[in-house]
Amino acid sequence: MTDQKIALRDRARHERSQKFIPCNFNVILNLPEILSASTIASYLSYDLEPSTVEINEAFLRDGKTLVLPRINGDQLEWVIWNGDPSQLTSRKKISEPIGEALQDISVIKAVIVPALRIDQFGYRLGQGGGYYDRALAQLSAWKIGLIYANELITEELPREAHDIALDAAASPSIVVRFNR
Repeated sequence: MTDQKIALRDRARHERSQKFIPCNFNVILNLPEILSASTIASYLSYDLEPSTVEINEAFLRDGKTLVLPRINGDQLEWVIWNGDPSQLTSRKKISEPIGEALQDISVIKAVIVPALRIDQFGYRLGQGGGYYDRALAQLSAWKIGLIYANELITEELPREAHDIALDAAASPSIVVRFNR
């Protein structure tokens, strides 16, 4: 299955690079799960990933606590970030927050998740490190993946026992909720 996922990732990255158009994901800002969440876990997008710049700024403007992921060994930990770029460090292409890790992750009520593809059942194809699936398994928060319009697919993605389904997917113009 790993070889199949590697091939899918390669194809997804290539297709994304061919069709990339910068856009925002403000469509999620008025979702009830986002509006009611006082603490939201997001990420800092890079390269051709769906941009989180505008939504992260909106979360902070709205007075929400924004937590970002940081790699610690083979796990993600969550760190509060106030929007100050000087409170970030770089690990290869990824910007990570500086500071103490959040101890009580139960305060996280919504999670914004990166994805290369999401299938009709809410399973995502990520970058391949397994960090998000391990982190999502620890959270009881509502989970939404960001993708471009052509990346929500009807074919079932290959799954492994550790893969975690999302509650919703958002493209720049629509939100799709998955039945559970």
